[in-house]
Amino acid sequence: MADGAKIIDGKAIALECQERLRPAVAAFAARKGYPPGLGVILVGENPASAVYVKNKELACKKVGIASFHHALPATASSADVAALIRKLNEDRRVHGILLQLPLPAHIAEQEMLRSINPAKDADGFHPVSAGNLAVGAPTYVPCTPKGCMVLLRSTGSAIAGMRAVVVGRSNIVGKPVAQLLLAEHATVTICHSKTRDLAAEVRNADILIAAIGKPEMIAGAWIKPGAIVIDVGINRRADGTLCGDVAFADAKRNAGWITPVPGGVGPMTVAMLLENTVEGAQRYDE
Repeated sequence: MADGAKIIDGKAIALECQERLRPAVAAFAARKGYPPGLGVILVGENPASAVYVKNKELACKKVGIASFHHALPATASSADVAALIRKLNEDRRVHGILLQLPLPAHIAEQEMLRSINPAKDADGFHPVSAGNLAVGAPTYVPCTPKGCMVLLRSTGSAIAGMRAVVVGRSNIVGKPVAQLLLAEHATVTICHSKTRDLAAEVRNADILIAAIGKPEMIAGAWIKPGAIVIDVGINRRADGTLCGDVAFADAKRNAGWITPVPGGVGPMTVAMLLENTVEGAQRYDE
């Protein structure tokens, strides 16, 4: 299948998802007198985080969601961040809270995430959300894994029965996307830094989710012919260009479907954040 992979256009699919939110946002605003709201907390001056937050705020504006931006200096304390989270927890106009990660090293990240009201956990990182996901209860699903599943379904492939390999075991992507795949009846293997023969595991994958944060670590020759490849990684090369965790040019020769970097998973993460915010508004403020 030389150069046979179809490109999964995350930008186009994300725009479709956002457009579908517009009527729901407008209807909610008409009923309540105010739109669904997203509270955003950015601590410090991480350039990548600043770009992500700006993109999320622009996307909110496009669909009519109110975005409440709060920027704290890198010198802010855990107590400062916790106080702001409490304020957003109590604000009825805020239906979702985004605490942009990573936080400065001196701030207790897990403690801050746990202090977010689970009913406003638009990122899906609270332990209550994680527990609900694990047992299959209704909950906020972390945005990147949720976006990965939308991209997978866009291929029209039947996920049930497929062998899925997830490379990476983070709480943000690896673990939750594995749970979502299990819920769709895939047979799931999670690989990580201690996996003995990663290439052999990847070669068995009908679905590959790459989320390790290492540029082009997964060779194209490892990809099973016809596999669906979802590349979550976004890495910057020495020349400033971006690449994923999968060697895209080689992988697309074997894959049946593949996401590009950039333009694949990234836009979906933003779209799913907006979807979670709207779902939260509908669930808890009706």
